[in-house]
Amino acid sequence: QVQLVESGGDLVQTGGSLRLSCVASGSIASANAMGWYRRAPGKQRELVATMSSGGSKTYGDSVKGRFTVSRDNAKNTVDLQMTSLKLEDTAVYYCHYRDFLSYEYWGQGTQVTVSS
Repeated sequence: QVQLVESGGDLVQTGGSLRLSCVASGSIASANAMGWYRRAPGKQRELVATMSSGGSKTYGDSVKGRFTVSRDNAKNTVDLQMTSLKLEDTAVYYCHYRDFLSYEYWGQGTQVTVSS
């Protein structure tokens, strides 16, 4: 089992920045991917950004150039630096973990609200 705890969600104005953090605990595999998904009201969950333990990054098209994912393998943390925030970035952001056997876990979610 892996537990994920997110923090950093907040209310921010358009054009602003915000940083989300997630810490994983439990049975952490040496080879894994950690990252972020989000679900906006009335929409399906979508990929925001993921990063493998080897350093490979994947971003959703809507956040490329604005968001940056980073992680600290020693601390089992993954962060998401969000800049130039838009109204459409409003969503619940979920931390995600997947190991090399494709077992996956989700955090409880943290709310990000962007206002004009």
